[in-house]
Amino acid sequence: MLPTIFFALCGYFAHHAIHGTRGLIARDARNAEIAAARIVLAEAEAERDAMERKVAGLRAEHLDRDMLEERARALLNVVAKDEIIVPYAPNRRLF
Repeated sequence: MLPTIFFALCGYFAHHAIHGTRGLIARDARNAEIAAARIVLAEAEAERDAMERKVAGLRAEHLDRDMLEERARALLNVVAKDEIIVPYAPNRRLF
């Protein structure tokens, strides 16, 4: 009788060590979520860096007139008569 109870307890703990909320399967799922979150973080950091580069070009200390003119034209949707427009997809970024 005692060995049966011992094996039942071992089976119970082994089952929960694999399938429980903190078991091996749950750990693999958490690791996958962490990897996906790191990818999203890297994309957000790249987008932030691109925005910081754009803002740095518009600061008063070192104002980049070409950048200012480009942003003004993009916001106002204005072009000169002698300019050529090259369209690109909305999801592609130039910077």
